[in-house]
Amino acid sequence: MVLAAWITRQLVFNGIVTGLVIGMLAMGVVLIFRSTRVINFAVGNLGLPAAALLALMKINWGFPFWVALGLALAMGTAIGAIVELTVVRRLFTRPRVILLVATVGVAQLMRAVTASLPDIEGAGQRFPVVASSTWSDVWPLGLRITGPQVTILVVVPIVAIALGWTLNRTVFGRAVAASASNPDLARLSGVNPKIVSTFVWIVAGLLSSLSIILLSGQSGNMSGLENLGPLTLARALAAASIAGMMSFPRAVAAGVLIGVTESVVRFNFLAEAGLVDFLLFLAVLAAVYVQSRGRSDDSILAFVPKVKPIPAHLVQIWWVRAMPRLALGAAFAFALVLPLIVELPSRHLLYATVLGTAICALSVTVITGWSGQLSLSQMAFAGIGALLAAALSRGVELDIGWREWRVLDFEAPGLPFLASILLAALLTAMLAAVIGAGALRVRGLMLAVSTFAFSIAATQYLFKRPLLSGGSSSGVPFQRGSVFGLELTTQRAYYYFMLACLAIAFVLVSRLRDSGVGRSTIAVRDNSAAAAAYTVNPTRAKLTAFALAGGLAGLGGALLGGLVQNIRFAETLFTVQDSLRLVGIAVIGGLGSVTGAVLGAAWVVGLPSFFPDNDLVPLFTSSIGLLVIIMYIPGGFIQAAYAARDALLGWFDQRTQTATAAVVQPGTRSDAAHEPMPRTAAGAGSAPMPRASSGAGSAPMPRTAAGAGRDSVARLAGSAEAQPTPSVMLDARNMSVRFGGNIAVRDVSLQVRRDEIVGLIGTNGAGKSTLMNAVGGFVSAEGTVSILGSDMTRRSAPQRARAGLGRTFQAATLFPELTVTETVMVALEAQGRTPFVATSLHLPHTVRNERARRANAVELIDWLGLGDHASHYISDLSTGTKRVVELACLLALSARVLCLDEPTAGVAQRETEAFAPILRRIRDELSACILLIEHDMNVIMGVSDRVYCLEAGTVIAEGTPEQVRDNPKVISSYLGSDQPV
Repeated sequence: MVLAAWITRQLVFNGIVTGLVIGMLAMGVVLIFRSTRVINFAVGNLGLPAAALLALMKINWGFPFWVALGLALAMGTAIGAIVELTVVRRLFTRPRVILLVATVGVAQLMRAVTASLPDIEGAGQRFPVVASSTWSDVWPLGLRITGPQVTILVVVPIVAIALGWTLNRTVFGRAVAASASNPDLARLSGVNPKIVSTFVWIVAGLLSSLSIILLSGQSGNMSGLENLGPLTLARALAAASIAGMMSFPRAVAAGVLIGVTESVVRFNFLAEAGLVDFLLFLAVLAAVYVQSRGRSDDSILAFVPKVKPIPAHLVQIWWVRAMPRLALGAAFAFALVLPLIVELPSRHLLYATVLGTAICALSVTVITGWSGQLSLSQMAFAGIGALLAAALSRGVELDIGWREWRVLDFEAPGLPFLASILLAALLTAMLAAVIGAGALRVRGLMLAVSTFAFSIAATQYLFKRPLLSGGSSSGVPFQRGSVFGLELTTQRAYYYFMLACLAIAFVLVSRLRDSGVGRSTIAVRDNSAAAAAYTVNPTRAKLTAFALAGGLAGLGGALLGGLVQNIRFAETLFTVQDSLRLVGIAVIGGLGSVTGAVLGAAWVVGLPSFFPDNDLVPLFTSSIGLLVIIMYIPGGFIQAAYAARDALLGWFDQRTQTATAAVVQPGTRSDAAHEPMPRTAAGAGSAPMPRASSGAGSAPMPRTAAGAGRDSVARLAGSAEAQPTPSVMLDARNMSVRFGGNIAVRDVSLQVRRDEIVGLIGTNGAGKSTLMNAVGGFVSAEGTVSILGSDMTRRSAPQRARAGLGRTFQAATLFPELTVTETVMVALEAQGRTPFVATSLHLPHTVRNERARRANAVELIDWLGLGDHASHYISDLSTGTKRVVELACLLALSARVLCLDEPTAGVAQRETEAFAPILRRIRDELSACILLIEHDMNVIMGVSDRVYCLEAGTVIAEGTPEQVRDNPKVISSYLGSDQPV
């Protein structure tokens, strides 16, 4: 490849001009993020209607330019206000990632609105501009400068300076910063965060409209205006990411750098179309990786649908138990007969498209619904899968090297159709895992930025690599073959083949969701620290989710490639817009639900086919439909289906009870189904269970039969006791923890011996939780840690948990989107990990293991009196009940070293008193030792054998409770001279 000219003054000047507009658009991204902590994916498309309206008013309707410009900018500003008042305002208190998904819907809506506007009259019309003159050989640099470029050079600096001054030097600007950093405190100071939000969205609408108008004027091209938004957005997001989402000057500077780079690269590498987008992806990945260091965001997708448990007495009815299977069977039967009823091949093609899209949507279910990683590139992986399948089918030749040196010289013949599809799915899964490995520390909002950049890089550059494209720029052929002797040449035959593939994928993903693989993935999403404390490796769980999602996307893409037989990757199926639409499909159907992915695909892809001449239907099935679902039915269609099921069961239950009451005479007893369940005493000498705090009052926790539960605890404890027990079970020496220049823990040593409860006290900020985190491997620390006689200093938190260390956390968050039973089963993964491949294949031993694990969980739950809460979600429990669930998880771990961080925090005082005997009971059952942080002096002094007191990260006292209580330093630092104990 020969360089025409590496760099010239003209290339630099053109890049600076374009980069200024990118920088201004990036300022809109930064503005929204600084004020509301939302990444606005509509910032590019938000200005498309205004730009299209300007062209219509000037060219079609004859408006004077300045009048048309004013009305267009007013429309862009109004769009920003309308979006904030109708969408953002309603979702204002929801997690930021939900608002990000909403902006994706807004972007789709703006693009659809622009495409639906009337066409521009006359051929060859150029976009209207302020000045259309061109000046050549301008002194002193000899540049060629156009009128639109002069406009940009004048307008952008003025806007940037005005916006920067307003936000950095005015009272309102300080109010914007206060609203973003602490909305509650801002309200107390008289700042209304909602008014601030409205203002910044109005400004964002104006900036977006002005940017798109300036870019359109510079290019002069009227065709494909609706495609300008996504490509411009990618560059604006890159500039904003480089600026750390916070700095206006850095955003403009980054925009200029991107503009110059693009100008130079495009001129010198004309044959490498899309190289700029690939370089942009690498820049975004590096910037996001750096920006994510130390930054946490709200990444839990709270609109994952929840299934309300069916009452126990209704579960006894056969048709109630069989409702899910009956519904799925009816849907599958309908899918089987549909091609026989409708015989048009074009209809079969459409139905098969729905099936392939549903498989791709399953990948969003896994990566976003389960793992919480908001990926906007799943259709890019689908495109890679399709092109890989086509390449494997025609034969692969790899020749990588330099001059006479060859790194790889490989040639393979073409594979059969089915083999090429399966291998392509596997290779795509491996690629997704590699990309996922680079994104392990990037979550939620920032991951969406990097995956969006990858989606553009894939469509503009990676798809066109010779290995994937075969050297073709128009389309890649992928002819169907036969599968097990069945010819797939007809559309109907291929439809049935895709239906079989969807059924297999559906069963596989459903099986994984109900196994330890799915539970562990969701646990890491909800609370990675707690998951690590229960021996789940967050890194492995995330990579598994990335690989599984990539494999599903690759499978769906390969099937869609075989469906169309000529993969036009730059036009349909695998574009950036398709990736955004796929997220909408998953959300509309029910994010996280396997059935929801199929429902969403049928709605978004299938429904518009019944109204081919209606332009409004696609809007309601995609962009508007996505916004409505997020705002009003956050669980999607599957949540509505569950609500209908609950209404039906409620009506049936009421009718049954009414009929029973009518036939039972006064004074007689009804059938045994309505009698109270018998309760068995927990055994003589058993300690009282803690009560669950319920806010308005407390009710005693139910106590159920303890026989089976005691057997389960004994079995788990027995497996732990099989290991040799040293006299010192936890030995931490010279522990120091630093956060930057701050030393939180300084040279602390402590020991916990066999059958001992050791208390850890100190004021808030003394370093107690940090020390416990260091012992558990949750923070980097100096010093050595020994657990049960084994050196664990260089081991991770999951490895320390597997070695016998159990950890609870002060917040008692656990896993909000899992039930009590599922949470305990996550902890039971410590007794043996759920194998991915064997579980996917539904091998008999995995079924037996799953049943045994569930039985153990039920026994533990019953033993601790949680039976009535077994199918309740953790998020629905009171704090006291969550504390008991934590204890159940420690029993499931069969941990021998228990680190408990304020186990009575948030629990009513009378219930706190019950924790001391239950702690002793668990210690005795597991032959464990306990390191306990507790602020209730009566509890910690009453239960502890020894106590350490920390102040400013150092130990100031150690000894028996009496010795520590009477220590002058402890009295002065923590207890106070008048502190009663």
